[in-house]
Amino acid sequence: MKAMVINKFGGPEVFEMADIAKPELKPGYVLVKVMASSLNPFETKLRSGLLPEITPAFPAVLNSDFSGIVEKVGENVELLKRGDEVFGFVGGLAGECGALAEYALVDEELLCLKPVNLDFKTSALFPLVGITAYRAIMEDSHIKAGDKVLIHGAAGGVGHIAVQFAKLLKAEVYATVSSEEKAEIAEHLGADHVINYKTTGVEQYVKQYTDGKGFDVVFDTIGAGNLINSFKAVKNEGLVLTTNSRVALDMTLIHHKAINFKAIYIVLPILTNINRNEMGNILNEMKKHIEAGNLTIYKDSREFNFSEISEAHRYYEEGDITAKISLINDLHEG
Repeated sequence: MKAMVINKFGGPEVFEMADIAKPELKPGYVLVKVMASSLNPFETKLRSGLLPEITPAFPAVLNSDFSGIVEKVGENVELLKRGDEVFGFVGGLAGECGALAEYALVDEELLCLKPVNLDFKTSALFPLVGITAYRAIMEDSHIKAGDKVLIHGAAGGVGHIAVQFAKLLKAEVYATVSSEEKAEIAEHLGADHVINYKTTGVEQYVKQYTDGKGFDVVFDTIGAGNLINSFKAVKNEGLVLTTNSRVALDMTLIHHKAINFKAIYIVLPILTNINRNEMGNILNEMKKHIEAGNLTIYKDSREFNFSEISEAHRYYEEGDITAKISLINDLHEG
């Protein structure tokens, strides 16, 4: 089968089309004809060599988000059958197929039936950002109605889904953004207060919106150096969640404010083979919200074919892209 692969780490130009072996069916897995995928910042890190320990062996087929049609089912598959339209988190990590190919072999526990009100392209935008936001807000935050919740990067891929989940929990949502355009996105999705962090410092908005006490929950989708702002913004004994804690940082403030701190790393079930069914369970809950009209996703105005994946990576890295970039499978013959 045809696939877009990388044989070395580097810039967007390292992708090339190749003929590779079609995956062989095994128990608990299904063979899916891939229809669409989408681009996440995670894939640019894999391609460039920032995460070599979890990158598939060369020739590596990347991409985790996907949608498609079940072609064959292996032994012990209980929930899916040939012809089912599905979406999910295929893997694209060490030991698991990626989505940038004609077909992908996928663990049944990482899949869900595609929302009936979405096409393949739109369904494939949701998995990584949706699962991440759901885990943080709906499962790990323990938000109560009326809690003051601060979401950093609220117009980004994970952030704009998190805003919607926090509103479903009836939280009072405060969103940090970097531009008027992103402020409009956050407001449209229901954020109660939007803060331009380039013009308003953390001390200023903590005083303005919480009388200096701090927010009940802070979800930091930017992480790294921005974590210090999250620690400053949260209340004593409050909760900070982050998708990026890869940084050397003085943790004194966590101790002085008795902050609860949790990292969200949704690929852990894939890498450890522990609690993989949680991925499918979250997808099923997301599907209910999508079909009920409670959850939407922002799609970039440009979309690319799989054969144009180099151009898609270049487009993402050269611009200030917040919406998800759709990738359409053009590798199928006929």
